[in-house]
Amino acid sequence: MKTVFLQPDAVHGGNLVLVNAEYPYWMGKSRGNLTSVNHTERNVLMDGYAANLLSELMGKMDGWKQIAAVSGWRSMREQQEIYAESLKENGAEYTSRFVALPNHSEHQTGLAIDLGLRQKEIDFICPAFPYGGICQQFRERAALYGFIERYPAGRERVTGIAHEPWHFRYVGTPHAAIMTAHGMVLEEYIGFLKKYPYDGEHFSYTVKNLDVSVSYLEADKETDTRLDIDEHLAYTVSGNNVDGYIITTWRLG
Repeated sequence: MKTVFLQPDAVHGGNLVLVNAEYPYWMGKSRGNLTSVNHTERNVLMDGYAANLLSELMGKMDGWKQIAAVSGWRSMREQQEIYAESLKENGAEYTSRFVALPNHSEHQTGLAIDLGLRQKEIDFICPAFPYGGICQQFRERAALYGFIERYPAGRERVTGIAHEPWHFRYVGTPHAAIMTAHGMVLEEYIGFLKKYPYDGEHFSYTVKNLDVSVSYLEADKETDTRLDIDEHLAYTVSGNNVDGYIITTWRLG
């Protein structure tokens, strides 16, 4: 058994951070290394690990020939400008449905990407990404590479954002596969995992022939959070940006 201590700000970092109208992006947390998602749209950036997996997925389906990267990481200033411009051009109702408030946008995490059909004119706010053809091929493979369609139809009351078929979020594996299989959005998944405390029964799932366990560890509000873990297990830790950590483990060998 080994012990790891998670500093208080760690709750705001990781692939599973929830950023929405209620839980803002924590500006003090590093985004990691940002990199271009492809050679065509060099100004569209993502977290480096997520960008590599997106590139791998696109490579498998030769997707960049028909799919364009529209918007990735945004600075606070850029999100403010986009929000203000949308208010001016589209009005408050449209903007509230499709553009997150500054500091409440997933794009600031570096883990979100807007994709659109590659065509002569692409709507920056609402790019076309239909449920058919190459776009649907991407959607059906996304979970295996750690991506989810973040704002599906019918879940607007949960996410607080209108249906956005073009907006994908990297959450990693096995989480993308679990959410997709159970029809959960990120808000629901964060709540669902609280039924599986780290010191109790874990949620078990098999993906890519790997048996994994997922659980929730409540953050200590006063000091570092202690994590005792079997040294024979491989593991990842992600803050949820709310009140704790998602611990994912699997056995080595």
